[in-house]
Amino acid sequence: MIDPITTEIIRCALANAAEEMNTALIRSAYTPVIYEGRDCAVALLDADHHVLGQSSGLPIFLGNLEVCTRHTEEVFGRDVWRPGDVWLLNDSYIGGTHLNDVTVYAPVFDGDELVGFAASRAHWLDVGAKDPGTPMDSTSIHQEGLRLGPVRVVEGGQDRTDVQDVIARNVRFPDSALGDLGAQIACARTGQRRLVEIVRRWGRSTLDAARDAIFAQTERIERDLVAAIPDGVYEAAGHLDNDGIDLDRPLRVAVRVAVRGERMDIDVTDCADQAAGPVNCGAAQAVSACRVAYKLLVSPQVALNGGSFRPLGVRVREGSMLGATDPAACGWYFSHLGLLIDLVVRALAPAMPDRVAAASYGDSMIVQLYGSDPRTGRDFVSLEATVGGWGAWQGSDGESALINNVNGSLKDMPIEVFETCYPVRVRRYAIRPGSGGAGRWRGGNGVVREYELDADTALSLWWERSTTPAWGLFGGGTAAPPEVVVNPGRPDERRVLKVNGLRLRAGDVIRCSSGGGGGVGDPADRCPEADAEDRRNGLV
Repeated sequence: MIDPITTEIIRCALANAAEEMNTALIRSAYTPVIYEGRDCAVALLDADHHVLGQSSGLPIFLGNLEVCTRHTEEVFGRDVWRPGDVWLLNDSYIGGTHLNDVTVYAPVFDGDELVGFAASRAHWLDVGAKDPGTPMDSTSIHQEGLRLGPVRVVEGGQDRTDVQDVIARNVRFPDSALGDLGAQIACARTGQRRLVEIVRRWGRSTLDAARDAIFAQTERIERDLVAAIPDGVYEAAGHLDNDGIDLDRPLRVAVRVAVRGERMDIDVTDCADQAAGPVNCGAAQAVSACRVAYKLLVSPQVALNGGSFRPLGVRVREGSMLGATDPAACGWYFSHLGLLIDLVVRALAPAMPDRVAAASYGDSMIVQLYGSDPRTGRDFVSLEATVGGWGAWQGSDGESALINNVNGSLKDMPIEVFETCYPVRVRRYAIRPGSGGAGRWRGGNGVVREYELDADTALSLWWERSTTPAWGLFGGGTAAPPEVVVNPGRPDERRVLKVNGLRLRAGDVIRCSSGGGGGVGDPADRCPEADAEDRRNGLV
């Protein structure tokens, strides 16, 4: 038995340790996609790979980092963990994401006793794919870069220079890759120190008792919340635009949510087979997306830990777009995951009308530029996710200019930082008026971000949700879909959503307009004062 005060103190200590790990990673990182964009997440795990504490970060990594430590132990055995070691893994079929998302993890020992793991995942700008950054037209995992299963990068406290040499020789920007690796190792070391301090302050038995109490309390809360949802089977379906290769073939994503008493099961087996293009993901990420949908609807205020998802089951079909197998390309694995999250919400709308929101703009809307910077004579790759509009809900308009629900605390790049790092000027960054769906509560608006190139540059785009833009609920309107125009108003004007390595010249302009969120309720019921305020603010 353990008293609730000690339990709560230990709960906060574990959560704060994870946040400190995240801060160490962000402040040590070498590339803007991590230190400005914050494309990363960290977690502390117990010795049985259950989450003790996870920082704010990308929700799509929710309860997912333990997959890597668990897989390593399954392959090499329990005795593989040794003090001073640090491991790395980026295989898409294990971690579920693309090869650029590198997971670095280390066992935590108190003396000779294994007490847990410290893990982080962060996006590396380049891992040696056929094109700089991440190609938008890959058709095989082997075109997407260096693929590593579990491998030690530090052994007994000493850097594995042979492994680091392999990494450096296979990426275009070895300094940034090894710099970000160093930041993730520092993150792991921070987690090791903090977890050992917690163990030594309270003792292993007290920590274990607090962990068990926290997990049990969380599970009880989660089961009670699920039990409050009316029993039934709820379904919804939508489509991705395409896979980036066959631009005329939409890809089906469907969900079936069954609620029975204290249990919820999400079935995503009725989705498209794994595609030729890079829209696939490993099953671990499909599970993670369902967890995100569950958390945002059922228990957004309950802290994440090893008891969080015990009432939830997820069924994925191997060989499908959500359960890809070798050699499926996985470079842009998240498009169907954002749609999947919105579809779970749509499916449960009849059962939870006061909790659901209309669909969001839904995708990361990636803009990637690469070329040579004439100011420095060095090659560069930039990577930006674009913000957009979120759906309205009963009682409130949707938020404008917010990152999509897959990416959580990811930040859009500040203009000053972007223009300092790359030979590009941002000519315009503004709300896109009227892009949100109409309704008693209107959807949030997307944004317009316009770039002018100061050097010859290759453009790659991954923009989605034009086939299934953000829908409304309960009579609300559908939002505007995304739009990208190269050289608007000029004779060579071109409209594209997905493209790989489009060659552009200095002076060319790229205008990117993200979609809005769906509306809720009949637009005729909207408060006239709210409508007038929107017009004064230029939102409609």
